[in-house]
Amino acid sequence: MDQPPPDTPALPPPPETGLWATVRASLSGEEFDYTAGSLNRGIVLLAIPMILEMLMESTFAVVDVYFVARLGSAAMATVGLTESMITILYAVAIGLSMSVTATVARRIGERDRPGAAQAAAQAIYLGVALSSLIAVAGVVWGGDLLRLMGASPEVLAGGVPYTRVMFGTNAVIFLLFLNNAIFRGAGDPALAMRTLWIANGINCVLDPCLIFGWGPFPEMGLTGAAVATTIGRGVGVAYQFWNLRSRPGPGHHGRIHLDATAWRPDFGAMGRLVRISLGGIGQFLIATASWVALVRIVAPFGDVAVAGYTVGIRILIFTFLPSWGLSNAAATLVGQNLGAGRPERAEAAVYRTGLWNMAFLVTVGALMLLVPRQLVGIFTDDPEVLAIGADCLRLIAYGYPFYAWGMVMIQAFNGAGDTGTPTWINLIAFWMLEIPLAWFLARSLEWGPNGVFTAVPVAESSMALLALLVFRRGRWKTRQ
Repeated sequence: MDQPPPDTPALPPPPETGLWATVRASLSGEEFDYTAGSLNRGIVLLAIPMILEMLMESTFAVVDVYFVARLGSAAMATVGLTESMITILYAVAIGLSMSVTATVARRIGERDRPGAAQAAAQAIYLGVALSSLIAVAGVVWGGDLLRLMGASPEVLAGGVPYTRVMFGTNAVIFLLFLNNAIFRGAGDPALAMRTLWIANGINCVLDPCLIFGWGPFPEMGLTGAAVATTIGRGVGVAYQFWNLRSRPGPGHHGRIHLDATAWRPDFGAMGRLVRISLGGIGQFLIATASWVALVRIVAPFGDVAVAGYTVGIRILIFTFLPSWGLSNAAATLVGQNLGAGRPERAEAAVYRTGLWNMAFLVTVGALMLLVPRQLVGIFTDDPEVLAIGADCLRLIAYGYPFYAWGMVMIQAFNGAGDTGTPTWINLIAFWMLEIPLAWFLARSLEWGPNGVFTAVPVAESSMALLALLVFRRGRWKTRQ
């Protein structure tokens, strides 16, 4: 038998196949061409680390409320009101992140890694500038913002420092979102996952230490929760920049390297990112501002109602974030396949991801319907808070099958760079339907907080059906 020449390089071994091999590959960050090959394998490689990433993000909220609940209903109400305002900041960060994911994914699909790196660096510049403005406003007017949200005297007496710390250090939130969006757009979600593992692990350790003054740590009460979260996120951001540095080295796993060329300010590139992100920012501002409006409708029913709402929503977010992680896989697949000129593969990926997402959320929704009081009881033993939180879980869970499709459809539009379509869909669902309905049910029909909880699945289900109808028209395939 003929032997190959001695200088012929050995062919790499074929990749392992099978479910467990795919799971291992996804967790290790194996590089994969998402514009070719098995679509199921591509979805799993993206989805597992993205789901774990979102689980870690949701754990921030759950851990905080678990320990803060020991400080009383006023402390929980402070967290609920502050987080309702911080969601507007999240809207800006996530909106900009969507433009980053879409742009980086397109450049990767076009095999233009320097262009992807340039877009990433310009987005970081924008994030730092925006977060600086928000920090000044939050520190100066933290108390006024709580008062505007209908905070009780007890909340205002002890909650202002917490609000000021959360707003004043918002840069770590911006950068955490933006850098992970870069990793996801490049098809490297394992790095985003590891970032959240690090950040959340530190937060879990520091939260009780700084809140209750364990060991050598000072007892900071509610403010300690904000400091712990900020330190955890800050270390996560440092890890992200370690992996975005220009020259690979030991322990470096990133696929996007920000060299000196990428860091040169390019206002044209910034302008393009802003134009794409405006729709994303708009859609999330509309959605998150509606949650602010909902908590404002709940607030007059008292601190106990706000505390029950806060616990219920934190548990719901814990289930939603993994689903959003799976939906993020659709955004990456759409962006990269459109960049590679394969729109039909992009569409097939969306429908397949939607089916998987629905299977997950239907299972979780059944749990919410069966044992809502037991779930809320993990965080509080106050019977009034427990009753309101359980009603929140039970009523909102009825819409879970629709939420699954709505999330995937919206992310598919965003991955295509069509951030405008989800904006007007959100406007119709949230501001023209959800808020008026919540007010009518809670106030006019005197359903109280349950009226607010009932309006949520009605609006979210309507949004999912509308998004699916628009998606089937296919105009997103030609979006540039």
